[in-house]
Amino acid sequence: MKILSWNIWVDGDFEGFKRFVSAADADIIGLQEVKDDDPGRDVIGYLENLGYRYAFARTEQIWDGKVYRHGPAVFSRLPVIDFATYLLDEEDERAVARVDVDLDGTTVHIFSTHLIHTHQKPSAQQEAQATKLIGLLPSEHTVVMGDFNATPDSKAITMMKEVLTDTDPSSTPTWSTHIEGCTICKLQVVNTRLDYIFISRDLKAHSFEVGQSEASDHLPISVVVEI
Repeated sequence: MKILSWNIWVDGDFEGFKRFVSAADADIIGLQEVKDDDPGRDVIGYLENLGYRYAFARTEQIWDGKVYRHGPAVFSRLPVIDFATYLLDEEDERAVARVDVDLDGTTVHIFSTHLIHTHQKPSAQQEAQATKLIGLLPSEHTVVMGDFNATPDSKAITMMKEVLTDTDPSSTPTWSTHIEGCTICKLQVVNTRLDYIFISRDLKAHSFEVGQSEASDHLPISVVVEI
């Protein structure tokens, strides 16, 4: 199954998003910063019309004095067996969405999440969110993706790698394509990795790719996963 993960940015280009996603033709799509209350940017409705079923974990955060209601989601064209959402942090309202799908008779557990942004600095809160996420994961047939807001050498990612396999060991940068993506970091080039797709040790992955799109401040990533 082809898996695509992308933080599509609450201020992202919806038309650019649609062009990339329709061309990607992924079986599973894990998104972050999805909004369900913006009729001009109906991500959920668009993907439903393409045949995807989904789980969406809505959260609320305040950035630069403005309230944003958004969250991670998993969309699947494979048969959905079950789905759930979990809160990782009540203070910062970070969450994870889970969809269990049927892949050739095997149940695979798919997670999409979005951890707190710490401007690439060590964070006990981010590490606590990662710890709670790890506690939710089955040991087999598991895929975890998302914007972890953590660099490859961070404690949060180190913890993830202790239990899962990183499908991009070369750590290709994924952020930031737009300086407006973080007014504090002000990155004008894509030189930082924040986005990951992890798999449990029993699964195999190949054909990892960082896609090219200016629809978001993050670049989309994809991989093919096999049982």
